[in-house]
Amino acid sequence: MATVTRETIGKLHDKVTVKLTKEDFVPSFEKSLKQYAKTINVPGFRKGMVPAGMVRKMYGQSIFTDEVLRAAGSKIDEYLKNEKLQIFAQPMAMREETPKKLDMNNPTEVDFSFEIGLKPDFEIPATNGKKELTRYKVQVSDKLLDDEVVRLQRRFGKAEAQESVTTKENIIYSRFEQCDAEGNIIEGVAPIEDTELMDKLPAQMQEMLMGKKPEESIVLQPKAVCTEEELPVFMKDSLKLGAEAAENYYKMTLTKVSLLIPHELNEELYNQVFQNAEIKDEAAFRDMLRSELAKEYDRMSRERLQSEMYEILVHTTPIDLPVDFLKRWLAEGSEQPKSAEEVDHEFPGFDHQLRWTLISDKLIIDNNISVSRDEVLDDMKARVLAYFGLAPDMADDAPWLEEYMNKVVKDDKTMDETYRRLLFDKLFAFLETKFKLVDKDIDEESFFKLQNAHDEHHHHH
Repeated sequence: MATVTRETIGKLHDKVTVKLTKEDFVPSFEKSLKQYAKTINVPGFRKGMVPAGMVRKMYGQSIFTDEVLRAAGSKIDEYLKNEKLQIFAQPMAMREETPKKLDMNNPTEVDFSFEIGLKPDFEIPATNGKKELTRYKVQVSDKLLDDEVVRLQRRFGKAEAQESVTTKENIIYSRFEQCDAEGNIIEGVAPIEDTELMDKLPAQMQEMLMGKKPEESIVLQPKAVCTEEELPVFMKDSLKLGAEAAENYYKMTLTKVSLLIPHELNEELYNQVFQNAEIKDEAAFRDMLRSELAKEYDRMSRERLQSEMYEILVHTTPIDLPVDFLKRWLAEGSEQPKSAEEVDHEFPGFDHQLRWTLISDKLIIDNNISVSRDEVLDDMKARVLAYFGLAPDMADDAPWLEEYMNKVVKDDKTMDETYRRLLFDKLFAFLETKFKLVDKDIDEESFFKLQNAHDEHHHHH
């Protein structure tokens, strides 16, 4: 009979030793040999007719080793289950000074030692309802609204062809061809097409282009016409090349010049921006826009609050971790072994994430937070409808929806992602009841200047 013993070797870090007697693996080894003899193909023998001695000679040792290891693995699993031990990852075989000699011709009792990292018990003091947090309500200013109206007028506007370059507002369509300093084109280099708002081009180029008509060209060397700030942007956006090409000469030919005429504020624009909402006048359009902007800011404010709760929980919950075990697991637990340097570099992030996993699991279990399959499906359905601009109650107008949902249900990844998102939405909604939330109005500019929660908490380290 196998025996299992356990001793402590560090903080939440134990060594479990499994002692196997011959009876624990010899019978299963004999059985596996017989099974194997029935299925293997050996030239010159009919299937299932290979002599037992030959099978034993050819494959016995590796089958024997597998069976011994399997017996050890199942004994430790059984032990962990019976003792109700909550462990990290899985047991790892202890590093040994002398490798074991397993000999099928001379089976003796054998012991295996594993190390395990134990999950800690802990309390979460931050959720005692005393901690105060600010919930920001971002005010949508008139300026913000005006800017958004202008942006939408431009986005849905149309480009009108112009006879020549007259203003920074012109859209410049051009072709760049590599050439020499005199403008003679170098053969065999593909031309580069580009469309850019005049205002986004380097200042010196803007001067060179002013007054030019389509089909006219200029010769330029990026390094000479760009300032230090302009150069990387121009190379990447216009030429789509790396910094090493900045000394080449290029012939830039205007292919077309146009001007963006912003869309008038009329019903056509309102319906392009908000499909399915019958907006008749500018006042209604601005109201709708204001509420959409407010929704987006509420979302950002909620994200900010959530990341603040996340950081507070991770940094103020005292959790002991079996660091030595976890570092070894990080080094050897995945397909690519990691060096000690890599482990030290990755460990802080791993530690942070692991703490959050332990805390969130505990909160979800202790407070019975759950998401049903129907909730997952309803959420997915609402998202699909919203994507096509339909309200949740318009499902009857979408006969294709059922077939689409049947497909989606089979996509485990999407189902799982939706489940997790809803679960964490519920977790954070629950957490909001565990902090003192103080509402505070704030303008857009100040909101974006707030330090993010991650940085705020990381000066403790």
